[in-house]
Parts: sequence; C-alpha cells; structure tokens
Amino acid sequence: MPDNRSAPRPLRVAIIGSGPSGLYAADALTKHDEVEVSIDVFDRLPAPFGLARYGVAPDHLSLRSVRNTLETVLDDPAVRLLANVEVGTDIGVEELHRFYDAIVFTYGAATDQRLEIPGEDLDGAISATELVNWYCGHPDAAGERVEAAITAATSAVVIGVGNVAVDVTRVLSKTAPELDHTDMPQHVLDLLAASSITSVTVLGRRGPAQAAFTTKELKELGELAGADVLVDAHDLALDPVSEADIEGERRRERNLEVLEEWSTRTPARGRRTIRLRFFSQPVEIIGPDRVTGVRVERTRLDADGSLRGTGEYTTIDADLVVRSVGYQGMPLAGVPFDEARGVVPHDEGRVVDDGTVVPGEYVAGWIKRGPTGIIGTNKKDATATVHSLIADAPQLPRAAQPDPDAVTTHLSARGVRYVDVDGWHAIDAAEIALGESKGRPRTTLHDREALLESARRGVRD
Repeated sequence: MPDNRSAPRPLRVAIIGSGPSGLYAADALTKHDEVEVSIDVFDRLPAPFGLARYGVAPDHLSLRSVRNTLETVLDDPAVRLLANVEVGTDIGVEELHRFYDAIVFTYGAATDQRLEIPGEDLDGAISATELVNWYCGHPDAAGERVEAAITAATSAVVIGVGNVAVDVTRVLSKTAPELDHTDMPQHVLDLLAASSITSVTVLGRRGPAQAAFTTKELKELGELAGADVLVDAHDLALDPVSEADIEGERRRERNLEVLEEWSTRTPARGRRTIRLRFFSQPVEIIGPDRVTGVRVERTRLDADGSLRGTGEYTTIDADLVVRSVGYQGMPLAGVPFDEARGVVPHDEGRVVDDGTVVPGEYVAGWIKRGPTGIIGTNKKDATATVHSLIADAPQLPRAAQPDPDAVTTHLSARGVRYVDVDGWHAIDAAEIALGESKGRPRTTLHDREALLESARRGVRD
C-alpha cells in the first residue's frame, strides 16, 4: 500500500459552503506560503456566494458588490468550485475524508427562528427568510406561498428590529422605480410593483435603545420616495436601563436622534406609512384561516433589564405578517451539533465531539459562532480557523484518494451535475444578458433548472 503521508503533494481541503465565510477561508488558505493547498469549495446551490447573493438586499448594491471580491477567490488556480453538490445527500462527510485531508464547514444558518405563538402558521404569516429568499431569487424560495401572501395584503406587520427586518420593510414599501435598478428576478419586480400594501408596522419587543438595526439602515426608511415613517414619542422616553444602554454607544445615540425626528412627522395623504412600535410583544397572530391581525402586549424593562409584559393588549389589523427574529443553524449528518445554540461545537475552529477534537474537521462563519456580525466579520473568523488548520497540517490524517479527479469521478458516477467556475461564469453572463434585455444591469435567474442549463450551455459554447 502506498504511503500517502510521505507523498509530496498539496494539502487537499474541502470547504462546505461558498458564501463569504467559505471563500474567505479559501483565500486565507491560499495565502499561507508554508503549505501548498488544493481546495474544493462545495455548495448545494448551482450559484456561489451564499448570503452575499441570496441574503443581502438587492437594493444595497455596494454591499452586493462584495461578490466581485469573492469571485477573485474562485479564479485562483488553487481553488475549484463544485456547486450544485449537497453534502450529506450527494456525498457524505465520511466519504469526503477519503478525498480530503481537511474539511471546513461554513454552511451558515439557513433557517429562521420561530416566535412560538398561536397563529404562526396561518396563510399570510411568513418568515423573513422566505421573503428574502424570494426577492433575492433563491432557487428553493417558497414562491407560491410568498406571492400569495403579498398579493392578498394591504397592511403588513414585520416582527423584529434588526437590519433584516428593516430590509424587508424597505423592500415592501418602495415604489417600482426605486427597485428597477436591482437584480431582482423580473417576476418579483412585477409583483412588488402591483402590490396593494399601504402600511407596514414594525414591532420591537424592547425599546429603541435595544434595537439591533444600524443607523444607516434605519435612515434609509426615511428616504423612501413614497412612504412616511411614524414613531410614537411615548416609545422614545428612556427608562434607567435604556439610558444606561445608550450612554457612550454612538450607534444607539444616532438611532434615537433619527427616531426622535420621525416622531414629529405627520403623514402625507396618499403615501404608504411605516410605523415603528417599540415595547410591543406579539402574543398571537389572529385569523380563522389566514391572517387578519396581530394581538400585541405592551412591555416594559425591569431594573435588571429583563422584559416584562404589562397586561395591556391591543390588536393591529394586518393581512401579512413577516417574522424577523433571527436565523438558526441546522445540523449536517455526520457533523457534531449543539442543538441548544444551533452551532457546530469547536475549539479555536477545530470541530469538537463530546469534548474531543475531530481530526481534520474545522468550522467557520455563522455555523461556528451563531448568526452574528456583518459580512466583514466572517473574514476575521475564517482566518482564525485557517490558522488552526495550518498549525495542524503536519499531523492531519492523509486522504486515501487525494487526486482531484477522484472526487469528481465519484460525483459523476452518482449522476451529480456539479457546476464548476466555468459554469458559474456562464450563469453570470446569462444573468447580465437577461438584465440588459430589460434595460437593467442584471436579472437574477431563480429557477434551478434555468441555472443549470445556463451553466451547461455556456460550457458547451
């Protein structure tokens, strides 16, 4: 039997997930001159970039441009894209160890947290994840469910006060011309242009001092062409806990300044309204079959910062409810998982199973630390994990089949239609051409088969 350990060859690394965390990890690996690497980046979707493609709001063009930076990683000769391959289904984690010396899990937190209140599953009640997937053109988006909810709605309630909640509120409140420059799928633009939604109420369980949105995101709501933002001044009165939370926190101070100015506004006739309500805890989504309203309890903060209901209830009429209370990591077959925290347990990026480090397995991004931080946070996080991997490299168990062709042959034998970087470039070109045909810079292809056909046709041509 050949001694794979002694054979001089590049370190074979599989990265599971082609979002920012995965590609930052690949980039960091290629920059370590002391170890030559050969990297395969897997993604279950036909197109790369994860939340940079399917999570960043389409009208935030500067943030979405991070994809240009990430694409340079895919063009590195040491990096190979294997998209449209679902680890755990098309190929198992145990199988991957035959082909790779190390595996880095960066598959993120793809599902959403629930409110666990009555009525959450009524027609017209959707998650922010579902809505964002739909308007970003995610192949697995629940299109019929989301479109039915929006089409039937005249008033919406968004539950949550983070940046994603602000994103969905802004998209639901924009005029058609304000969205024309985006790369949203055309059917999404058409449906939003025809929307009858005239009011959006945003609910936060705590006060403005505890809200998670950034000032830049918040201010954009006040700059919309056809919507007015309203805030009740009573919600902005600071209790001692909120005063302590704001003191010295410039972001929170700026947020309060913006909200205070909005509290003096009067809505103009004929415009959409966006109403921000704090200290408002949803306790029930009302409706016999579909949403007709949200029952809300007024809350307050105790001296220790804990939240308490006051027993004062109101009902907000609404026929669309969007919950935006956070993302949730999910387990992957064959990988240790902390159910309580929704993450893969680790020690400095090394995967840990019941207190013991799993040789050759690493984790980065949201599935490592939970759904926190911005896109840039993932770069530092991925670099830290790569530092551990490089330190371990001399002792890693060596793969039995390290030849790069071995894994692609294995996938092809199973009928897996993987998309490489040439296939992605073909998809990219098809989206640009489709956009230009409609007078837009790009139109996202949302159908999986259309993505795969574009990849195949481009490679053949």
